[in-house]
Amino acid sequence: MASSTAHHGIVILGGGSAGISVASRLRRKGIEDVCLVDPAVTHYYQPLWTLVGGGRASMDESGRPQASVVPKGVTWVRSAAEEIDPVQRQITVDGGTTIGYGRLVVCPGIQTDWDAIPGVADAVSTPFASSNYSRELAPKTWELIRNFRSGTAVFTMPSGPMKCAGAPQKIAYLAADYWRKQGLLDDIRIVLVLPTPAMFGIAAFSEELDRVAKDYGIEVRLSSELAEVDPDGREVSIIDTTTKTTDTIKYDLLHVVAPQSAPDFIKKSPLALTDNPAGWVDVDKHTLQHNRFPDIFALGDAGSTPNSKTGAAVRQQAPVVVDNLLATVSGRPLTAAYDGYGSCPLTTSRNKMLLAEFDYSGQHKPSFPLIDTTKSRRDMWYLKRYGLPFLYWNLMLKGRA
Repeated sequence: MASSTAHHGIVILGGGSAGISVASRLRRKGIEDVCLVDPAVTHYYQPLWTLVGGGRASMDESGRPQASVVPKGVTWVRSAAEEIDPVQRQITVDGGTTIGYGRLVVCPGIQTDWDAIPGVADAVSTPFASSNYSRELAPKTWELIRNFRSGTAVFTMPSGPMKCAGAPQKIAYLAADYWRKQGLLDDIRIVLVLPTPAMFGIAAFSEELDRVAKDYGIEVRLSSELAEVDPDGREVSIIDTTTKTTDTIKYDLLHVVAPQSAPDFIKKSPLALTDNPAGWVDVDKHTLQHNRFPDIFALGDAGSTPNSKTGAAVRQQAPVVVDNLLATVSGRPLTAAYDGYGSCPLTTSRNKMLLAEFDYSGQHKPSFPLIDTTKSRRDMWYLKRYGLPFLYWNLMLKGRA
């Protein structure tokens, strides 16, 4: 039988960018009874995985020991959460141990549903397909790109919320630029499958990405989704969601992104949105407080907020969660508000990038008003490759940015 072995004033469920950022901010404010629940051995800066797949960074650069990022003074329970009981105010971890809480911060990240599209899971185990959304597979992506000489390369993006929705495009551009530099581009057909009606939701960026795709000769299928993969026949079925017609394409290289959702234990918990198969944690999009359980907050990829699921969003959400959580402890009204800010550093070549920034209004919200980040720029590449990782490890995870 499970027994409660501990109780903490604040329990943080998940030790990724969101959980570590919140823990650090709480400790910097002098909060002592903070518990972090996460089984990870290694902490990864996942935005680098696109560059790993594109041959512009190594996987070793993206990870550091989890113990090195957990803030001092935080109780770290190295276990996986299995159940949340918001009525009893406790969570159950693997092995059946329960942990009680006064306040709960839910940020377990997001899971990739490899079996959601028939054939995807089998395809990525073959020598012809990969995905940058897996630590094990991202290096394989680069091997496939590096060794490719001719044929058809297909890059797909699923519908629905996902981590860094620009990543499926980024790897296509990194690959195309590499093949061009190797003198191979004329012998390669590149097909980019996007579920959206445009390249990007903001016109200025969409126009630039249209230009980039045309420059590489990429065949873009808008309003289209991957319906099935036949890994034995090396064939994908693509459905046009506007005409409801299906097309099949033979591939020699496939970079596939599977649909994503909240972790299964969140989906089956009372915290999830009702009538939503993805199982996002039901929170107010501004205060990040749970809509039915006021002692619970959520941020990061698993939350129901309608923003882009990026590290930049987490950086803006963390101080809101901390301020509002502490307000509930002291009986004050919640005054901190998240405006939906997110950013997408879109790598358009092996040394250029554009930086899309936006909020709930869907308007461009540039952090560098004197620089036109709607165009591909080399200085933005250095921001992506070196500036943002430095910010992440040295400021964001330490609660300083």
